[in-house]
Amino acid sequence: MSSTLTRPAPPGAARESVAPRRRTRLLALPEARWAAAALVLFLIALSLYLAGAPAWTWGTLFAAVYATGGWEPGRAGLQALREKTLDVDLLMVVAALGAAAIGQVLDGALLIVIFATSGALEAIATARTADSVRGLLDLAPATATRVADDGTEETVPGERLAVGEIILVRPGERIGADGRVLDGAGEVDQATITGEPLPVAKAAGDEVFAGTLNGTGALRVKVERDPSDSVIARIVAMVEEASGTKAPTQLFIEKVGQRYSLGMVAATVALFVLPLLVGADLRSTLLRAMTFMIVASPCAVVLATMPPLLSAIANAGRHGVLVKSAVVMERLGQVDAVALDKTGTLTEGTPRVTDVRSLAGSGLPEDEVLRLAAAAEHPSEHPLARAIVEAARGRRLDVPLVRDFGSAPGTGVSATVEGRTVAVGSPARLPDARRGGPAGEGAKALEVAALEVAAGLEEEGRTAVLVTVDGLPAGVLGIADRLRDEAAATVAALGELAGTGPVLVTGDNPRAAARLAGEVGIDDVRAGLLPQDKVAAVREMERAGRKVLVVGDGVNDAPALAAAHTGIAMGRAGSDLALETADAVVVRDELATVPAVVRLSRRARRLVVQNLVVAAVFITGLVIWDLAGTLPLPLGVAGHEGSTVIVGLNGLRLLADGAWRRARAGADR
Repeated sequence: MSSTLTRPAPPGAARESVAPRRRTRLLALPEARWAAAALVLFLIALSLYLAGAPAWTWGTLFAAVYATGGWEPGRAGLQALREKTLDVDLLMVVAALGAAAIGQVLDGALLIVIFATSGALEAIATARTADSVRGLLDLAPATATRVADDGTEETVPGERLAVGEIILVRPGERIGADGRVLDGAGEVDQATITGEPLPVAKAAGDEVFAGTLNGTGALRVKVERDPSDSVIARIVAMVEEASGTKAPTQLFIEKVGQRYSLGMVAATVALFVLPLLVGADLRSTLLRAMTFMIVASPCAVVLATMPPLLSAIANAGRHGVLVKSAVVMERLGQVDAVALDKTGTLTEGTPRVTDVRSLAGSGLPEDEVLRLAAAAEHPSEHPLARAIVEAARGRRLDVPLVRDFGSAPGTGVSATVEGRTVAVGSPARLPDARRGGPAGEGAKALEVAALEVAAGLEEEGRTAVLVTVDGLPAGVLGIADRLRDEAAATVAALGELAGTGPVLVTGDNPRAAARLAGEVGIDDVRAGLLPQDKVAAVREMERAGRKVLVVGDGVNDAPALAAAHTGIAMGRAGSDLALETADAVVVRDELATVPAVVRLSRRARRLVVQNLVVAAVFITGLVIWDLAGTLPLPLGVAGHEGSTVIVGLNGLRLLADGAWRRARAGADR
């Protein structure tokens, strides 16, 4: 049995149970500052241009757009040139300058703004990931109380602890190192490591982890791992390693951009130089080359890709799903395997009373058992205590004041309620209760009945809590983390989308995991997993050629979220690290939005293909016209901009609420 009822940790400790949030300010990033300046200047210049203001007013502002937005990509492009490579950012700057050289200042400025904004978003995403990893390191306490051989205590930095040393962990303190309890008893909140929703009773011989929070009861712990090799440190390392494994996709994009850049530059130079060698007119040759630069520029291709994905992102955001980038939105539609966490993902992450069983012979109805239990638990802030009190309030029961409240780690709580001694806690305390209560056949029968009811509840995956009144068993409460209403439907929908049933990966015990899996229709259950085990499960599926979607919420899920092809975090109670590591966040904790956003992604990917075909047809046609004949510059610009408008409007179709309704209803076409 996992839990018993004890006094809560001090309020300050509760506030520390989540890693501190360290956020880099957006304007602290130079890429963000330059992109913001370019966008503001562009909007002002565009307004003046459309209003027919004097050319020097909007011309000066457009020049400022080139300077501010083109500074970062231009510098990066020049650095790449020094390394004998040519990237697409430099190509965009050159194309923008070429457009300006023949009077198409607006087109060039638009290209500059698009690429400056893209670079800023990439820098922000990188900084936020680094912030979340640094915040996770703060879970491990800076200091620990080391106990010397003579019993003296010394406060030392956590990183100075060595294997074999003894540390003292007082109530409300974080455990300073991975180790094993030598003596003492307490309940440890280790949700940051295992994801278990309830504190776990710890006694001599039990393993504990650095960064987890001790509740009531002092523990003497023998250090078994170097601080640099603790579970929490390995989580940080795995997040960083898994984040780096996404680099091949970026490398592929850069490789394509490199080839396109080289081809376009070579073609433009050839169009300008070769005719001059055979005596062509300089002005007409330059005009043809610049026209080619404009019509062959990838602006239409860029817009062919981005509007469907950005529209899908905006639509999903309006309905409670934050997708962090266009790359993520595209990848969501590629998943063909799903791994789901249990606590806080398929369940609400909050324990609730599911059963109130009054024992025959106790003479107390169910409501009276619950009322007395809630009264005894009311002074406590333990998660189980809150669940019992909330259940009583839900039935509108009067919860009286108590006297002589007390608690004991690993046992439970007791109090005097309306002149009766009420105890609430583990069924394992029955022998103690019997010694303090009346004897006889009736008492023994109640004890047997209580143990049978408790065993039945635990067999169903619930936590059994015994209620005794004046030493006699009166009833048993069943407590469990409540399943989300939409869990079963979501599992079925994800299975249909992926083509195979989802896998349940959880740190909770196998019995509770199996019970929940049966309720939602999951056949593949992997329980009792630490963070590295979840990563191993994800990588096993990936080695089989699957593109895995992981859905989770806790710090312990973060490595798997990072290692997966795509990771989605539940946002309402999700840890900072999970929210920052995940590629998407379900802000309102509506689990049913997960299959909806996958369907929306698949529709966006189809629109991307449509738009790329349209863009390719326009660019190819205009380039052939320019090379085979004489393409008038105004017509070239009109064709180029026309293709941009067409693909842009086609992509914006996903902004409509109807697109989300169809995705939510199960239609991805």
